[in-house]
Amino acid sequence: MSPTRQDAWSQDEDLLLAEVVLRYIREGGTQLQAFEEVGKRLSRTSAACGFRWNSYVRKQYKSGIELAKKQRKEMKKQAIPVEAEPFHEEDQVETISSPPGCEQGSTITFPAVLYFLEELQKRAENSSSFEEDRKKSSEKIKELEKKAYYLAAENERLAKNLKAIEEDYRSLIEIMERARKMVVLQDEDRQQKVKFQMDKNGNLERVEK
Repeated sequence: MSPTRQDAWSQDEDLLLAEVVLRYIREGGTQLQAFEEVGKRLSRTSAACGFRWNSYVRKQYKSGIELAKKQRKEMKKQAIPVEAEPFHEEDQVETISSPPGCEQGSTITFPAVLYFLEELQKRAENSSSFEEDRKKSSEKIKELEKKAYYLAAENERLAKNLKAIEEDYRSLIEIMERARKMVVLQDEDRQQKVKFQMDKNGNLERVEK
């Protein structure tokens, strides 16, 4: 009995797991069969291989899975006998066209993997460009928020200044009104103090106290 390994998965082991599972998808095999084959070749349990596939490797090969499914359908159309149980995969993923020189029904080759990685890189670059645009938009929103905060503070400051000016204006009006009343009272008081008398010629003359 082969020893059961407990060490971490290497990049080469992940690649082998992906190649075997994608081959079983293409040929109409089952996940369990693929995991058992990989387990024997890597001295790991099929359960460990299944866990590694579902938790990590499958996410890296979504487009490859879809490509393998298409190849399986083409094989069925060409009346290629497939005795094994159909491969079940629930994820809906984007499709990458079959790379040049990669014939249907063949095992995954290095050029095919290279082509697949190049396609992923192109999509990653597009995603990176989208991320840059998103960051620029986010920065622009932050700048606008800062301006909005500044304008709100400035508006509040101007409102306080306007209120202070209005209060000063009302105070000035009150002072002017009091001054006007004082002048009127003084005029009336002077008028009350002024007296007239008749001179010897019969003319009125002003007599001040």
